[in-house]
Amino acid sequence: MSSWQVADLLGAVPASKSDAGEILTLQRACWVQEAMANHTLAIPALHESLDDVLASLAHWNTYVVRDGDRLIGSVRGRLIDGEFEVGRLMVAPDLQGLGLGRLLLEHILRSGPAGVPFVLSTGALSVDNQRMYRSAGFEISGPQGDDPGVVRMRRSSL
Repeated sequence: MSSWQVADLLGAVPASKSDAGEILTLQRACWVQEAMANHTLAIPALHESLDDVLASLAHWNTYVVRDGDRLIGSVRGRLIDGEFEVGRLMVAPDLQGLGLGRLLLEHILRSGPAGVPFVLSTGALSVDNQRMYRSAGFEISGPQGDDPGVVRMRRSSL
């Protein structure tokens, strides 16, 4: 599938509770790669349970993309403390590099409220993620709290 096919054929839709199991499965597949790239298993997404994912659906605007019956991508966002936080952007490993991640990022940015900055966190050694986020206008704003293995990225409102 080329990136133009992804953009033309697939659309992000709000996630439902029935998507939670597939979201968790995709999340684990994606964050194992992040764990390897960042040399750590201390990644919250790897330690969430199905109940955690279900609970997150009540607090985040979560979107999924399917190819037929297969859930192949997801992203979430929420307004918190005057910023729109983007999280859990994930694409099935076998479909990465085709533009779906960028499509999901653009979708969640458009869904955010006007006039507020966007923020996200990614691994300090996740160079591919950082490259994509930079191309979307994000800049590293520093470490995520006390964790030097995680960077916070920020961009102005759309």
